[in-house]
Amino acid sequence: MSTAADRHRRALELPVVEAARELVGCTVSHGDAGGVIVETEAYHESEPACHAYAGLTARTRPLFEAPGIAYVYRSYGIHALLNVVVEPAGVGAAVLIRALEPLAGLQAMRARRGRWLATDLCSGPGKLTQALGIGLWLDGTSLASGPIRLGPPPAGLPAVSVVTAPRIGITKAVDLPWRFCAAGCRHVSRPWPPGLIATAQGVGATPPDGWVPP
Repeated sequence: MSTAADRHRRALELPVVEAARELVGCTVSHGDAGGVIVETEAYHESEPACHAYAGLTARTRPLFEAPGIAYVYRSYGIHALLNVVVEPAGVGAAVLIRALEPLAGLQAMRARRGRWLATDLCSGPGKLTQALGIGLWLDGTSLASGPIRLGPPPAGLPAVSVVTAPRIGITKAVDLPWRFCAAGCRHVSRPWPPGLIATAQGVGATPPDGWVPP
């Protein structure tokens, strides 16, 4: 029987759109810094916004490998973006981690980001990689045993409701509703989807007792 403790592993085997929804509420960490995933987007080889749409290349190779691999690429020549490869090997599919609610290592995040407010540390895909110290050298590494760890929801985390919306920051396949955000969470990247802030705060509000990056 599946449990919350194996939710992140179960998500890797799902179709990418289901995986993107399922990963909201799971955790990502690098070193001593990490947080709860509060926003994701799904990308699949069948649609032109996905890098795998162009087929297998040196750049896209990690997308076609076994699920549970990190696909890290540079966006607009500036930001490294973190993706979780999902679906069986040979299928180009990944979940972009767009935002985290920070839970551990906030001082290190603030030093890397040059920002103080918790809501400005990981509220975007480029922000969170900078905050966690994730770079291109981590492309293709395991999210189970490598430097970046994908983990289950923290113990005691309340159930997370998810708001669905079209993806942002792209110019192709813009109508697909493949963006998933934790309802009520101010750590989600802007622009917020309609109805996101019907309630006030974050998925955890305060870090669950005893949570440390795996």
